[in-house]
Amino acid sequence: MRPEVQTFVAVGTLPDWDAEEKEIYRRVKQLEAITAPVTRNEAQALAACFGPDDCYGVAWSLLHLIEAQVQCQRAHHPDPMPMAGTTRSGTAGETRGSPMRT
Repeated sequence: MRPEVQTFVAVGTLPDWDAEEKEIYRRVKQLEAITAPVTRNEAQALAACFGPDDCYGVAWSLLHLIEAQVQCQRAHHPDPMPMAGTTRSGTAGETRGSPMRT
């Protein structure tokens, strides 16, 4: 795990709306130091850092950072089993590039 992620996680959960501005600013700067995408282990550790509310939007930034890991993972490992009635491109009602017969 990268040092900047370890630092963020070590501090614990995000503060709530009642926290001092200085504390919220410190957490924002810590979060901004983490570049995307994060690893799966980093994403799991970061997921434990959500607090009781959205911390003035900081929680949304944290969520987007974690989501970047999921999107990166999907790009490298596409779903091997698409939903029934779809092709890998996701077009409903098509199989192997031809319309589904009814």
